[in-house]
Amino acid sequence: MRILLVDDNALTRYTIKSLLDKLGHEVVAEAEDGAGAVKFFTEMKPDLVFLDLILPGRSGVEILEDLRAVDPAARVVIVTAVEQDEIDRRLSKTGVSAILRKPFSYDDFKTLMKGLALP
Repeated sequence: MRILLVDDNALTRYTIKSLLDKLGHEVVAEAEDGAGAVKFFTEMKPDLVFLDLILPGRSGVEILEDLRAVDPAARVVIVTAVEQDEIDRRLSKTGVSAILRKPFSYDDFKTLMKGLALP
């Protein structure tokens, strides 16, 4: 699977990229903010996006809306340490593919990726 990582934390990007590499997936681009996310999403057309919920300038939810404007079928995993029912409800209405809560284990990550396998 071709994947775009969007997170302002370099360590988080490195960790997720390492896990994806280990599972045989390809990270095609990494972005630290919404502008980079939309640019790389449009150019690279990844199969999946890992999108941090809290980013400088604009929230992950706002960036998700931008990605959906480019491709309504965009597959997005929200990455967050925030656990709130209201946020979960809002995200479920946007049709996110999954929510990955930080901190996460390798087994949690592997299970998530198996559930997201493309047909």
